[in-house]
Amino acid sequence: MAAINRDPRTAPHGMRNDALLAGALAVVATALALLGDHGLRPDALGWTLLLAAHVPLVWRRRRPVPVLLVVLACVAPYHALDNNHSAPIPATMVVLYTIAATGTVRRTLLTGTTILGVTLIINALTNPNGVVELLRISGWVIAVLFLGIDIRYYRQYVAAIVERAVRAERTREEEARRRVAEERLRIARDLHDLLAHSITLIGVQTSVAAHVLAADPERLDRETVAKALDDIAETCRTARGELRTTLEVLREHGSPDARGALPGLDGLSDLVEAARLAGARVEQTVRIRHAPPAVGAAAYRIVQEALTNAVRHAGPEPSVRVDLHERDGALHLTVTDDGTGAGNAAQPGFGLVGMRERARSVGGTLVAGPRAQGGFEVAAVLPMNVLEGTG
Repeated sequence: MAAINRDPRTAPHGMRNDALLAGALAVVATALALLGDHGLRPDALGWTLLLAAHVPLVWRRRRPVPVLLVVLACVAPYHALDNNHSAPIPATMVVLYTIAATGTVRRTLLTGTTILGVTLIINALTNPNGVVELLRISGWVIAVLFLGIDIRYYRQYVAAIVERAVRAERTREEEARRRVAEERLRIARDLHDLLAHSITLIGVQTSVAAHVLAADPERLDRETVAKALDDIAETCRTARGELRTTLEVLREHGSPDARGALPGLDGLSDLVEAARLAGARVEQTVRIRHAPPAVGAAAYRIVQEALTNAVRHAGPEPSVRVDLHERDGALHLTVTDDGTGAGNAAQPGFGLVGMRERARSVGGTLVAGPRAQGGFEVAAVLPMNVLEGTG
């Protein structure tokens, strides 16, 4: 089956194998000539023509048509001299099969018509009464040509199957690499959002405690310091829990949901409360109760990053407004601040890039930039008809 499936022109050691085949066919032709009718046994010229017809078979794979012409140039006078007509048939059939198996259908039909025409002429000159012999020879020629055509189409079919299998395997590998890259990007976004948010809040809360301790050591407000430290501890506990959930995808998948629950709209109140503890004056308006998990997670991370940027860059006690509502089958999200601080301008980093990637991951868009009346605004539109689990 391997020999049949393989294209004979690309087979290893093809010329060596054809030389062995030519020798074997020459032996068969000699046996047929010796064992046949004694009166039709070839003379010296006949033997020369018969054996010479087998020499070109060594190059049958590379030049099938020239090989056929050379074989016919030897076989035609051999038959015209009325030698044993069965002896050269195996070599002729091998050449005809090679042409049909390696060439086009048009070339095969043209070759078959030419061979049958030459056979008809030679048979009419040497054996005018041999109609049955002519039909037998024609039948063999047609059968060999159709066998070669069938083998050729079969090889093309097998090659197409192999190519599809290779393409499918390549596609699976590319899909696996794409999923790995997307998962790495998701983890990087989650870690950036989580750490930037938590570290910013911890920094602000630590500054509050340090200010209380340094402002008036003699009249130490222990209650304020204790509250600031409690807020820091709570922020650390929340960050540790989210970090554990985010890194769960790097472990062995021992449970059906090793990835952990995605954050969603129900966690927005915690983000707002954390920003208030950091000194921001936050107002929120949430006029949507449910969203697909991927959309809810994207909205959560966008609000988280926007609040982090506001606390970090909008100055002391910034006024921030968070608004979420559904319109035209999409979740519309805006986070604005008054930007009273000098550091409100967007700083180089991954925050805005990460928010845009969050929006694109669910097929949405995000625009962020300074407002004309002062401050900074983040506005996103997230379609609600995404597939579950996207992002």
